[in-house]
Amino acid sequence: MNFQQLRSIREVSRCGFNLTEVAQTLFTSQPGVSRQIREVEEELGVEIFIRNGKRLTGLTEPGKGILVIIERLLVEAENLQRASNDFTDHTKGTLTIATTHTQARYVLPRVVQAFRHAFPEVRIALQQSSPEHIAELVLSGKADIGIATEGLSQYSDLSSFACYEWSHELVVPEGHPLLAVKQLSLQDLATWPLITYDVGFTGRGHIDEAFQRVGEKPDIVLTAMDADVIAQYVMLGMGVGIVASMAGDSLRAQGLKTIPAQHLFTSNVTRLAVRRGTFLRSYIIDFIQQFSPALQRSDITREVLST
Repeated sequence: MNFQQLRSIREVSRCGFNLTEVAQTLFTSQPGVSRQIREVEEELGVEIFIRNGKRLTGLTEPGKGILVIIERLLVEAENLQRASNDFTDHTKGTLTIATTHTQARYVLPRVVQAFRHAFPEVRIALQQSSPEHIAELVLSGKADIGIATEGLSQYSDLSSFACYEWSHELVVPEGHPLLAVKQLSLQDLATWPLITYDVGFTGRGHIDEAFQRVGEKPDIVLTAMDADVIAQYVMLGMGVGIVASMAGDSLRAQGLKTIPAQHLFTSNVTRLAVRRGTFLRSYIIDFIQQFSPALQRSDITREVLST
């Protein structure tokens, strides 16, 4: 058997057993994928996939165990290439970062700028998405690093690191009545139409939990994925915005007013994740340390390579 055959088996599982999608992903033909699967099954003497006619519908019990081994083999093959590249020239390559809009817009610019100064020959690709999709990109090897607030610590195949803590702020136009409230409560806030993040983005879960705890049902009239969009609708007078504190300086520069809200909502932790078992090139570890200076190189490597 060869690595191309093993990749075909892995992609069948990743693509929901859709051979057409697998063929497109691997730039080959559907009959070619079917042939590669059959060749591996014949060599091993077991069926890896459950079949309904010509369709693949799932993994057999032996197939589940075999897929785990295939995943490990392919990761190690990729690690060999990464290690070779690092020893040949550790200053060149591509760093792919999957992250949310909030991180890409408000936190990463200073880190990316410093990293580019240290590694001018490393190309950076930013992919913005939801926390769930960010995890999928890192797990599949399509991204080297994932950065998000929610969910990254829930995946056993990811090594994730707590990087920094942040809170939410309220954003309102100048002269808004809430600016005169000395000790703002969730009950005060619930009397206003609210504009905040989509479910699953930028600490939205903590916002919903806070109102549930006090028995209030907020009137969330509009949601968006980033603070810039939220701010636009706040300026139109459509409601009070709830945004990440990282966006505060930018929104104040636009003439809006912010109100601290750390006493209303649980604080959030931004996490950085990489695929467990992956050989991290030197410049990837450097980027992680620039994003979170408290992390030590030895601790990062030990955590990622632990089983």
